[in-house]
Amino acid sequence: MNLDTIKEEVKKHLNSKVEVSVFGMRNKNYKIFGFISNVYPSIFTINEEGIEKSFTYSDIATGEIRIKYL
Repeated sequence: MNLDTIKEEVKKHLNSKVEVSVFGMRNKNYKIFGFISNVYPSIFTINEEGIEKSFTYSDIATGEIRIKYL
């Protein structure tokens, strides 16, 4: 998947509910449940109960995060 395809997919789901699986270092994995609140040229933000967390599109491309659209 290239970055332009990923950007379009995320932009298409703006304000949609999502589940984000984050694969961290030392096997510290966690999930975020929220909605895509903003889409910018190099990042997007997920609003989880009033707290915004930002991710890059390359996080998806490299497999550091996985988004499931609900």
